[in-house]
Amino acid sequence: MTVKITVYDGATTIGGNKIYVEENGKGVFLDFGMNFAKYSKYFTEFLSERSVRGIHDLIHLNLIPKLNIYRSDLIPSDLDMSFYPKLNVEAVLLSHAHVDHCGNIALLNKSIPVVVSPMSMAILKAMRDVSASGMEIAYFSPRTSGNDERILISERTKPYKGRDFICTNKISDKLAEFMCYKPGQESKNAKKLVPGKICHVSNHSLSFDIDAYEVDHSIYGATAYILRNDLAIAYTGDIRMHGKHAERSKGFVKKAKDASVLIVEGTRTSRKEDVDESEEIAFENCLKAVEESKGLVIADFSPRNFERLETFIEIAKKTSRELVVTAKDAYMLHAVECVDGICRMENVGIYHELRDKRNKWEELVVRKRWEEKYVDPSDISRNPENYILCFSFYDMKHLLDIKPNGGSYIYSSSEAFSEEQEFDFQRLYNWLQEFGLRIYGFEMVLEGGKFVPSFIRGYHASGHASKSDLRWIIEQVDPDVIIPVHTENPEWFVENFENVVVLGDGENLEV
Repeated sequence: MTVKITVYDGATTIGGNKIYVEENGKGVFLDFGMNFAKYSKYFTEFLSERSVRGIHDLIHLNLIPKLNIYRSDLIPSDLDMSFYPKLNVEAVLLSHAHVDHCGNIALLNKSIPVVVSPMSMAILKAMRDVSASGMEIAYFSPRTSGNDERILISERTKPYKGRDFICTNKISDKLAEFMCYKPGQESKNAKKLVPGKICHVSNHSLSFDIDAYEVDHSIYGATAYILRNDLAIAYTGDIRMHGKHAERSKGFVKKAKDASVLIVEGTRTSRKEDVDESEEIAFENCLKAVEESKGLVIADFSPRNFERLETFIEIAKKTSRELVVTAKDAYMLHAVECVDGICRMENVGIYHELRDKRNKWEELVVRKRWEEKYVDPSDISRNPENYILCFSFYDMKHLLDIKPNGGSYIYSSSEAFSEEQEFDFQRLYNWLQEFGLRIYGFEMVLEGGKFVPSFIRGYHASGHASKSDLRWIIEQVDPDVIIPVHTENPEWFVENFENVVVLGDGENLEV
């Protein structure tokens, strides 16, 4: 039997993976992410697609594949989908809960379930809970046509609809309860959540046998897959070999040695140098920065990078400081605890944001559980040397309430990859200068007549495999066919291996 692999997106960009594996008229998608590289050609923070037009804008700008597989309530009357192929999609196999891998799942027909690790499922649910306009992956608000049928409006009186999930592992009763409850839904006039079905992968029939393996990445729950039928197809998702859980990635590689096809990420193949980095190196450098810091310390790292969060929890202990996170971070840690039963809030405070009212998820979950852990900005202002604040660029406004006089800022995240991100670093630099904060992890340098960020190695560990680790993975698996994705430099694979097939967006390979 012939298997056809089509890369609908993510072939030559970092992110946006949408890979369709089909046999005998049925198939599964490997991820269905948002392609930021393509979106950024048209949209910025203050110019986005129009939600009242459903998928209209995305289809016309070629930001999602022109396929007839999307939610019917997102199709306005002036968008004819009958011209586009209607694939028989049995499921999406989600590698992890980063938006560039999961973001466009929200658009898919509700009948398409998501194969997912319990951890990724919990993270997706928490992401939706804390953002009214967030990714409608775990559940969504159905739309209906307005008086003008070209306009789609959320139905206020109808409940939220949950998506069906197929879990790679058994889930706890606590996680099952979390998935079925939207904070505030018990109020008389609040919209309720009708949860989707959740089952184990062994209890759901698919055309392929699915083997799922948790791997090391910069977010918990990251999963690689091997699809088995007449042949085996391995998909790395995003993977690395230098984190605290590198043995998980090695375990997947060992199991993938019978794979005929390896679909592999290549994020770091564009880098000229193969930098030696690890979570241990990041820990040591960040610890040293905190030890030599006087006054307030701000730690800035990627959202949902729980491994880095645990790093700073340990650093706070070693330096006799209290780590303080935002309420959103605390809610996310609550979701993670529903999966693995580990409470990570024992020595962690929660920043008391000055606002007139609280969201239901904070009021009914975070404050209800950890009221005594809230730290007022005046407390931080009086004793700044006692705290490490987990703030990102978008939290800098709260410094106006704390009013620190000096201190340190540690940038422990990825480099800027676009001109817009470079502008954000200029704004961030202005905030740090305003309060006299010493910067670790980057500096602003004059280049081409403008100031741009130059990043200092050692304070961050990438979520992706280095070129030497990619080489090791491929040599260990020794597949008949290598298909690179999630890379801006597929040529690196062609130059280093003989059996590489580079597919452009929309191109396919039959094996």
